[in-house]
Amino acid sequence: MPIYAYQCTSCGHKDEHLQKMSDAPLTDCPSCQAASYAKQVTAAGFKLTGTGWYATDFRGGSGGTSAPATQAAESQAAESTSATPASGGACAAGGCGCH
Repeated sequence: MPIYAYQCTSCGHKDEHLQKMSDAPLTDCPSCQAASYAKQVTAAGFKLTGTGWYATDFRGGSGGTSAPATQAAESQAAESTSATPASGGACAAGGCGCH
């Protein structure tokens, strides 16, 4: 979800709010309750929540603490040969998580 920066034009109060893109913009200042709370133009900011793929999920990538590239290649080769069913099984039904 995106993080939006707001500033009140009446009292100057600044704050950031985590909102869905479909949420209506905030208009009432939480500090002075004036209807002059405006969204600011800033660099994109967002928060990743829930399950999914993140940069830290990949082995051998650049950054953080990851397995060395040789271990990652060996591990990926072993996973790909053992995770692919010969008859299609759950993989053909889309239940394996790789599709």
